[in-house]
Amino acid sequence: MRLAMIGLGRMGLNMSVRLIKGGHRVVGFDPMPATRSRAARLGLRPAASLADAVGQLKAPRTVWLMIPAGRPVWDAVDALAGLLSPGDLVVDGGNSRYKDASRHSEALGRRGIAFMDVGVSGGVWGLKEGYCLMAGGSAKDFRRLAPALKTLAPKEGFALVGPTGSGHFTKMVHNGVEYALMQGYAEGLSLLRGSPFQIDLHQVSRLWNQGSVVRSWLLELAEAALRKDPELKSLRGWVADSGEGRWTVLDAVELGIPAPAITLSLFERFRSRMPDSFQDKVLAALRQEFGGHAVRRAK
Repeated sequence: MRLAMIGLGRMGLNMSVRLIKGGHRVVGFDPMPATRSRAARLGLRPAASLADAVGQLKAPRTVWLMIPAGRPVWDAVDALAGLLSPGDLVVDGGNSRYKDASRHSEALGRRGIAFMDVGVSGGVWGLKEGYCLMAGGSAKDFRRLAPALKTLAPKEGFALVGPTGSGHFTKMVHNGVEYALMQGYAEGLSLLRGSPFQIDLHQVSRLWNQGSVVRSWLLELAEAALRKDPELKSLRGWVADSGEGRWTVLDAVELGIPAPAITLSLFERFRSRMPDSFQDKVLAALRQEFGGHAVRRAK
């Protein structure tokens, strides 16, 4: 099939290349001229603007967004509502808030334009290994998009998980689970490192991936990182969060569903960015005040 990919960052560009290798034709737009030039060298047909990208497609058109969540997606959807025609399809494959999907679907639907939200997992390895795709929308639109989804995903790696919004909800929870899994591995490897034994963490991470119940792709990545840098001396213990973990916790509160492991893993990321936090200063001050315990003075 032929489609336009809007946003040619790490995910959008690699997805486009995988589609091209699968026999699809991809028109690509990105606001950065250098990125468009690189995309053209990789086989994409470059577009100078959103309107140009739409103009290079034949109806019924499919436009796939891989751009930052929030206002950029809202602006793109509003612009596409005026550029596309009834029967066209817009796909939001970024990490958008699932509640935005109903707004986009309604805005486009008033003009007869279909909308799907597709959660995409695979990161920088997706080009080679394929992407896990969690789609939300109608069965009719899913069937229409299936040729592209089949190319992007590994075997059995894509599915229609429910109606509009469900794709991004599923991806949100997926990322929350990812937070908790990563925290579990980090704590376990830290315990091994602090043990009275000289345990080779690279060896153990590799060992655990051979039939252990905790084997996973994340553990394979830990093995790779520890092979390159056994003590991880090249890194600071500063961990960002991209939003989906926060949304997962907020929805757990709204739904009244306990998610303590995911919640604590998110808070640990916050803590990683507070090397000398005020709350720890309060704790130290209180221990000194009520018990005369030793403290370390600021220099």
